[in-house]
Amino acid sequence: MNEHISYELSSEEQEEPVELLDTELEALRTCLKLITEQGATLQRALSELEAVRGPQEAPDQITAVSETTARFCIRSRALISTRPQQQACRDFLELAESHSRRWQSAVQYEREQRVHLQETIEQLANQNSSLERAWREDPAPHYHPLSREGSEGASAEASEEDESEYFDAMEDSPAFITVTTSDAILNRSNSSEASGVHNDWSQDEQGSPGSNHVSKQPPRRQRRTHIPHKPNYSLNLWSIMKNCVGKELSKIPMPVNFSEPLSMLQRLTEDLEYSELLDRAAACESSLEQMGLVAAFSVSSYSTTAQRSAKPFNPLLGETYELDRLEEHGYRSVCEQVSHHPPAAAHHVVSQRGWTLWKDITIASKFRGKYLSIMPLGAIHLKFHSSGNHYVWRKVTSTVHNIIVGKLWIDQSGDIGIVNHRTKDSCQLKFSPYSYFSRDIPRKVTGVVSDSSGQAHYILSGTWDDQMESAKIIQSSRGSSEGKNKTLLQTLPPKLLWKKYPLPEGAEQMYHFSSLALTLNEPEEGIAPTDSRHRPDQRLMEEGHWDQANAEKQRLEEKQRVVRRRREAEENQALSRGQEHEGYQPQWFTQRRCSITGEISYVYSGGYWECKEEEDWSSCPKIF
Repeated sequence: MNEHISYELSSEEQEEPVELLDTELEALRTCLKLITEQGATLQRALSELEAVRGPQEAPDQITAVSETTARFCIRSRALISTRPQQQACRDFLELAESHSRRWQSAVQYEREQRVHLQETIEQLANQNSSLERAWREDPAPHYHPLSREGSEGASAEASEEDESEYFDAMEDSPAFITVTTSDAILNRSNSSEASGVHNDWSQDEQGSPGSNHVSKQPPRRQRRTHIPHKPNYSLNLWSIMKNCVGKELSKIPMPVNFSEPLSMLQRLTEDLEYSELLDRAAACESSLEQMGLVAAFSVSSYSTTAQRSAKPFNPLLGETYELDRLEEHGYRSVCEQVSHHPPAAAHHVVSQRGWTLWKDITIASKFRGKYLSIMPLGAIHLKFHSSGNHYVWRKVTSTVHNIIVGKLWIDQSGDIGIVNHRTKDSCQLKFSPYSYFSRDIPRKVTGVVSDSSGQAHYILSGTWDDQMESAKIIQSSRGSSEGKNKTLLQTLPPKLLWKKYPLPEGAEQMYHFSSLALTLNEPEEGIAPTDSRHRPDQRLMEEGHWDQANAEKQRLEEKQRVVRRRREAEENQALSRGQEHEGYQPQWFTQRRCSITGEISYVYSGGYWECKEEEDWSSCPKIF
């Protein structure tokens, strides 16, 4: 750095040569003004000479022109030969040359500094990414308010900070504080719920049908527990993404190198990994307790995304995916890609354990250079058969960070509002975006379960990649903290609603798939020919043949374009004849207006499982 110090110009060093140049330039401007005036006088004399009409007037005009010319030459020579003017020209030239060289050196120095700064920023970004990854893999225990293993209820070792926690479940609501009751208060209340933080709702529910503790029949079929390990293929992401800023993700031709061997339909089905939460909710008599379990289920659908930054395959139009888990979990599910632009999928699930779930999700995504935002649009519906409780909610925004520099990581942020449209109970969940400077635990989720009048009954807290807890509110009062009015909520000790399953051994070599994800692409007999498990490029990628998978992916995409162009041509012909054209219609879903939300969405029209039983797939298009 010392060799460049002479190139750093202070403000005084920059102003002094400018003032000198201005002075010399002003002297030259004065000299030019005098010469210009004399030249104008000479020009007028010459014009008068040209206007002479008779020879008798010529001698006088010639004499005047000669005198004017003589004065012009004398004045010009005097101005040019005068030492101050000559010195001004020389000084101006010397100053311009010397400071031009110095300024060029200063500009070069600034360029070198900018390059050095860019390299430093890139190094800091890599270090920051490494620190964030280390923090996510092994967070400090004293920063995690949910890590209470080793404590028995409200133990004597718990500090006051452990007993009081701040929750901001809704940005537009007043802040409130929760305080866990002491053992003495719990004993006086004779509450059966004071059995510890890791208990479920009650002992009765633990033994009820559909709870986590019910012994289940062993599955008749052994599902696979491994897939081929991911090959180590390198590819320059920037070479592909630099021309795609601002475009829809579905319109970017991405090689399989950035994908995982699952389709978006299979990823949507993966939301059912913790379906036992809905089984437990179906057995709840209290709609407010049921709401807490539904909220935990909505959070659990993000647990598989924490370490899976790879992109799922975009389904082809008409592609389907079924998941039959009647033997193991009592439900079966069917998905279909109902639209290609924009990409939209419809999903329908029926459980023998008392609930039905359906959704119509349209994926909107934007690449912003440094990060990728994925916005799932559409409502999720859940209805319980016995009570008729009908819940509706929507997904939050997923953001993929470090697209260009560093290791990819995913964050979830936004609010989820869950409403029971039968009882008007509601739950507001807040997914806090990750901040390097925040003291909160990463991936934090907080929420409040309220009745139809808006009175809060349960506080929810946890993280979307690990677990969710619920604390019942037994008293609320107004208080003050740091000069601000807050609502003081007294709660029972929190109870565990949901805990993430550990990943299978060697999951880091298998795209970080969960136990359920490992089985989603397992070949099965009797499924529809449009099922994602028949997709050749996805199968080739899973088997490790990525070059062949890329070639097959291009073939399928071009085939889909040809079909779309033919469909558009048929539509244009029908319109030119004045005929109505129905357009593309999904095989298993139809559009209807929802009586609750008022939105037009795709709902299951039936017939899929009947065709499977009859082994009749003649109505299915040939898309592969």
